[in-house]
Amino acid sequence: MIHGKKKAVTFSYDDGVYQDIRLIQMLDRYGLKATFNLNSQLYGEKGEDIRRGAYIRADRLEKKDIKKVYANHEVAAHTLTHPNLTEVSEAEIVRQVEEDRKNLENLLEREIVGLAYPGGGINYNSHVAGVIRQQCHVQYARTTVTTDSFSRQENLYEFKPNVYHTMEPERLMELGRQFLETDVDEDSILYIWGHSFELDIRNAWSVIEEFFRLISRKDDIYYGTNRDVLL
Repeated sequence: MIHGKKKAVTFSYDDGVYQDIRLIQMLDRYGLKATFNLNSQLYGEKGEDIRRGAYIRADRLEKKDIKKVYANHEVAAHTLTHPNLTEVSEAEIVRQVEEDRKNLENLLEREIVGLAYPGGGINYNSHVAGVIRQQCHVQYARTTVTTDSFSRQENLYEFKPNVYHTMEPERLMELGRQFLETDVDEDSILYIWGHSFELDIRNAWSVIEEFFRLISRKDDIYYGTNRDVLL
């Protein structure tokens, strides 16, 4: 059971950008919880991206705003500077994860227990996961590899989410309906991940709010952060 219920929903968002403020307001409105994964040496960095053919801003929050913005949600590590961990030494893997974790703990004055691997594509492997399991003080690490299964996963250092929200809007709604309609005999988790800046693409804010309306306020579902749900 997950806090007394067999079903749980959790969200994970990377990079600590300004769009997190709007997203958190929406999450709070629907009684949902998320984990936000931050790079502690990239506060205030200006950025831009092109997703699905659309130009979007991806500016990161200033350090002074972090504690207030994420007060009611979990914060997890995302490495100091967002490198591809498969391309650096073991010592650098540990430094990137542990120094980020410590920086976030010092800033937020709370324990940091999670990690989201930085970067898309092949951003981790079993060697990287093993180094983090053995030498770092995090208790779970989320990949970007999706799975159709809602079942609990034994290996939390190579945790696979269910859907990348804005890149797979049809899958998002389909899995949401499937999750709601399925009777379960064992713990089931629906895990959504992404970047809030991607919600500036076309009509994506409307899509995610439609999903929030679909999935929220169900008596048989526990809504929690990654830590609440996975550990």
